[in-house]
Amino acid sequence: MATKKKAAQPSRQAAYTARNKASLVLAAQKILAEIGPAATIEEISSIAQFSPTTIYKYFPNKEALFTEAMSQIWSEWVLWSYNGKHPTESLEVVIDSARKLFWIKQTHPLFAKILHNTLSNPEFIINAVSGPGRDVFKELARRGEIAKTDFDNRLHLYAYTLAGLLTAVHVTESMSPAEADHALGYALRIFEVSEARAKKIVSRKLEFAPTK
Repeated sequence: MATKKKAAQPSRQAAYTARNKASLVLAAQKILAEIGPAATIEEISSIAQFSPTTIYKYFPNKEALFTEAMSQIWSEWVLWSYNGKHPTESLEVVIDSARKLFWIKQTHPLFAKILHNTLSNPEFIINAVSGPGRDVFKELARRGEIAKTDFDNRLHLYAYTLAGLLTAVHVTESMSPAEADHALGYALRIFEVSEARAKKIVSRKLEFAPTK
């Protein structure tokens, strides 16, 4: 019996730790939406209702906390945006997902506010496209849907272009989502997608899954 009690204790501790980290991440997402990455540890502590000491117990600094908060909301949004489809299914599926980022004020208002406050440094979006997204585009290139030659440079340029369009929609508001859709068609020429196909892709009717 004593052995069972000792085995149960770490499990309870792990659950407690997981709950606290999850609560901190959710609070950090709200802070990124309301204040942005310039929020101080004192502001985080006040809103999250955790002491600074407790925050540092789970994250080495506020940047690590914000990175985790962004990564989680991004992962949840990506899963929603593909709506059960596999990213490598076709170029159309990948670009549909990208286009939905232009419309997130209507579908994911919290995420839209986070983008508004964080796109002054577009590194996260650029890394998401040219990092985890690289395998998806690589498979599309392998199948001949996009250009294979000079692949990494093309992908990096596309990532910067997408970040710029998102900035125009969500930060400066100099472009509407529809205008960004149209501009994304030009960005597809980076991958040597024909003008006719690019226009067809960005003119597709988007299917939005239900949101919570």
